[in-house]
Amino acid sequence: MSQPYPFIDPTLFTQHAGGELYVDLSAIVQNYHSLQKKVAPAQCGAVVKANAYGLGMVPVAKALAKAGCKEFFVAHLDEGIALRNILGKEYLIYVLHGVPYDTESIFLKHYLIPILNDIHQLQRWSSLCKDHQTSYAAGVQFDTGMSRFGIGQDELSNLQQVDWSIFHPILVMSHLACADTPNHIANQHQLKQFHILKQLIPNCRSSLAASSGIFLGNDWHFDIVRPGVALYGGNPTPSQPNPMRNVISLQGKIIQTRHISKGAFIGYGASFTATKDMRLALISIGYADGFFRAFSNKISAISPKFPDTPLALLGRISMDSLCLDITNLPEVAIQVGDKIEIIGDHCSIDMLAQQADTIGYEILTSLGNRYHRIYT
Repeated sequence: MSQPYPFIDPTLFTQHAGGELYVDLSAIVQNYHSLQKKVAPAQCGAVVKANAYGLGMVPVAKALAKAGCKEFFVAHLDEGIALRNILGKEYLIYVLHGVPYDTESIFLKHYLIPILNDIHQLQRWSSLCKDHQTSYAAGVQFDTGMSRFGIGQDELSNLQQVDWSIFHPILVMSHLACADTPNHIANQHQLKQFHILKQLIPNCRSSLAASSGIFLGNDWHFDIVRPGVALYGGNPTPSQPNPMRNVISLQGKIIQTRHISKGAFIGYGASFTATKDMRLALISIGYADGFFRAFSNKISAISPKFPDTPLALLGRISMDSLCLDITNLPEVAIQVGDKIEIIGDHCSIDMLAQQADTIGYEILTSLGNRYHRIYT
């Protein structure tokens, strides 16, 4: 029987893979404990959607559950089913995209909690509770200014059409649009709106802050926070040093070394021309592995043997390989089969994101399926 969600088995690719992705589960747990301490007495949940931001839902969720996390958030129904298959019924699993039509029975079968995002979802879930004479758990989301998910201002008058006699939501939530910009006017606006709207569903736990929102202050914490990227080492405070521990190290293997002469071209499009005689190393990681072509000629890597010597990336990144300048390393010390660190303490996901004009979230979730994943 096929799996309900196409997560890649981390054992599928072995030590023969072109690259190794080291995931430090203890660092994820330490990040979780740090965030829980920061928001106490509020609770700290965990967002494990998108296969735990590409790092592996199964090992990550198990580690967080063992560390004391009791509430998890996913985006899709199939993600919720996959997560329920590895966690006991005592853990709460919220599905952020709500309840699609004709899936109510699936939510009940797997003890999943939909976050209801519009009046139609609210009415359908309320009717389900009334028909079964049971108050099935669900959350309600209000749009406080992001114009994305949640019940909007134009739907508020319809709340009176919902039968609240049996259905009692267990969580009311919203999502911040500009939490990573602390002084943005939208943060205070959304906070005020949330205080007003959550009163429409009294006696209910509430949640507003995700990773960056946690660092806006206690006023944004409410009853539970929903960190995602901060758990996985991304910087939730872009204008300040990263308060979170790095979680990953990506290492590629040298598959060829070569000498080139001054004036030689490197890679597709001849975007780099050697200014001197050089030595190169080809690494078996490319854009098919989620290492963006936009990094071409912009970043550097390191050899664990010589961590103080940056190795510039030269030429365009190909589908399955990239090229590094190893001219300044001792020739006998670098050989085919040696490992080169591409992402790690020397070059974080946020540093990479700046070079590609994107965010650390995209770097993480784009990491390919061909790596040999090693959990420590």
